[in-house]
Formats: sequence, C-alpha cells, structure tokens
Amino acid sequence: MDRVWRALGAGAALAVGGVAYATWFEPRWFALRRVEVPCLPPGTRPLRVLHISDLHLVPRQRVKRAWVAALSDLQPDLVVDTGDNLADHAAVPALLETFDRLLDVPGAFVLGSNDYFAPRAKNPLRYFDDSHVRVGRGERPHDDTVDPERLPTGDLVGGLTARGWVDLTNRRARLDVQGVAVELVGVDDPHLDYDDYASVAGPAADDVALTIGVTHAPYGRILDAMTEDRAGLVMAGHTHGGQLQVPGYGALVTNCDLDTGRVAGLSRWWPGAGSAPSSQAPPGAAWLHVSAGLGGNPYTPFRFWCRPGATLLTLVPRP
Repeated sequence: MDRVWRALGAGAALAVGGVAYATWFEPRWFALRRVEVPCLPPGTRPLRVLHISDLHLVPRQRVKRAWVAALSDLQPDLVVDTGDNLADHAAVPALLETFDRLLDVPGAFVLGSNDYFAPRAKNPLRYFDDSHVRVGRGERPHDDTVDPERLPTGDLVGGLTARGWVDLTNRRARLDVQGVAVELVGVDDPHLDYDDYASVAGPAADDVALTIGVTHAPYGRILDAMTEDRAGLVMAGHTHGGQLQVPGYGALVTNCDLDTGRVAGLSRWWPGAGSAPSSQAPPGAAWLHVSAGLGGNPYTPFRFWCRPGATLLTLVPRP
C-alpha cells in the first residue's frame, strides 16, 4: 500500500506541476520565431516583417507588455497585426503605450472578434466540438455575439490609424516599404462572418513586388479567395497555435476550418488546398503564415507545448 500511495502522490504532484506550468509559466514564456520567406521578385531587397497577433491584452499584464514593446529593437521594415488585441475595456491606452515605438514603423492591421466583444467564460471542451465552426456562410460560427459586451473598437482603430498604421478592414492599400512597393488586402474577421472579400477582390497588382493577404481567422474560403487573386503571402492569427499541443502529435484543434497541420508557422496554400500537405503544393503556391499569438482568453489562459510569441519574417527573392 505504501507503494500505491507513493505512486498516487507522485501522480498528483505531476498533475499539479503540469497545470501550474500550463497556466503560469508557459503563457509568460514568449518566443520570437524567425522564418525566411522566398516570395519577392528576383533582385528585390529583403524586407523584415514583424507579425504580431492575439495579444488579448489586459492592462495588468506587465511581462507581456514589456516583451512586446521590446520588439521594436528588431527594427522591422513593416508590422502586420492580425487582430484580437483586446481583452478588457481599459486595454486600449495600455495597448497603444505598449506599441508606442512599433507605431513609428509602417504597419497594417485587421480586427478579430476580441477587438469587438469582451471575452467571456466558456466551457473549453466546446473547442473540440466543431459544430461552432462555420465552414459555409450565413451562420454565426460561435456564440461570442450572444448578448455581447462591446469593447471600444473605435478607440482602438483611431489610436492605430492616428499613428499611421493602415486599417485593412475589408480594404486594399499600397505601401512603400524601404523602396519596395507592397500591396495589402485585408478582411474583417471571418470568424464573426464580418468578412467582405468581394468588396476588395481583384487580381494582384502587376506593378508591386508582392501582394499580402491579411485576415484574423484563416478560414479556407478566405485563403482560397486571396490566393486565387495571386496574393503571394497570406498572414493570419486566431488559432493560438492550438493553445494546447500534445508532444509528438501536435495541435488538436484550430478553432476554424484550417487543418491542424497548418495551425501555426509557415506553410503553403493554393486554391482548394484543404488539408493537403504543403509538400503537394503546385508551382507558384502562396505562402501562409499563421501566428501562434501572444495571449489567450483570460478565462482560459492555458498554454502547453505551444509558447506564445511573435514572428519576424524575412521576405527574400524567389530562387
């Protein structure tokens, strides 16, 4: 019996340690990921693009705020923010203070559901029921907009655009980034069914080095539409990298219709790719980068085997 009790005690200690790690340590163990993306025309100078997403910021999160503020030391050429910045009504001033030096860099952003509505306590097991994920159109994909608590979206958008960042909410824009002409096309959050890609659809411009598609949630219909229009790179967030990964297996869910093999990081996408692996990409397939995000819903602050963070993409000429 002594052995049984020792085994039970060891198991309980391991479980408590695992919960503590996933709820306190890893959510604060931020990672800067670096990837190289060969998507520019030959002869074009490389560009450094900082991808940030899913801060879900609460003003008291000093460790996260300090880490994000220090990203300006990377001296990126362009910053792309793929949404879900807020998790509290009072978060906008804290966010603008956190971004302060990054806002001196050319930037663009789209909005996510938690830029519109405050997070709420929900059963985390619901993420394993894909009935809340809308693959078609015409239904709300989840219940975040049932009796929603509105966040100060206008203050967020106004604060970012006042410093020069471009609002890509169902919009197209052009930027001169270190002498390289870049076109950006963005949509409002597909997870809320707010996207209206038809209003900005059209072939990639011939007189730019690269067209970048920007969306919060990487739903297949948006990825297909953007790559059909020859976007060479699509950037998204929303998935939190699965948030809880199984060592040796990977993510269990993506919270959208994206396959788990593309839940975070760099992969390839082409119209109709579905769950086909990137190794089957046809010539000229676009690049897709999905951020693992910097935070999470304050009611489900867990991370396991999926560190939060940001990514510095170095765009280089195609071979």
